[in-house]
Amino acid sequence: MQKQIIVVLTLVVFGFSLPALAQTKSQGSNTYLVVGSEGPGFTSPEEAIQILEKGILPTFDALMKLQEGKKIIAGGLPIGDRAFVFILEASSNNELDKLLRSLPAWGALKWKVTALESFAGRAAQEREILNELKKTTKK
Repeated sequence: MQKQIIVVLTLVVFGFSLPALAQTKSQGSNTYLVVGSEGPGFTSPEEAIQILEKGILPTFDALMKLQEGKKIIAGGLPIGDRAFVFILEASSNNELDKLLRSLPAWGALKWKVTALESFAGRAAQEREILNELKKTTKK
């Protein structure tokens, strides 16, 4: 239940309607909710400069490029948090892993990935279950 709430809140926060998300999904792709959290803090201005130049800003650039290429459907940063949250499409878990590992901040963040099932796929499954239940109760 908590995962479903996170997905719905993410969609609401990033301004995506459910029909828009469904239309965005490509054939043969999987959708993932990705959270990169617990980003690094800074102990000095010099350290802040180094981390921002070498890790954080290049990560923003990479994420924006993935968004322009339609790999990231929606995303952003929770206000006041050192974290990235986005919904990404990939053809496989392996592709997703490679994409995340290519991010400059990959080693500096704690990553949590949740595979998402489509609304249409789950609805079809529930309809099948409903039909089977109706058949068994009519006997």
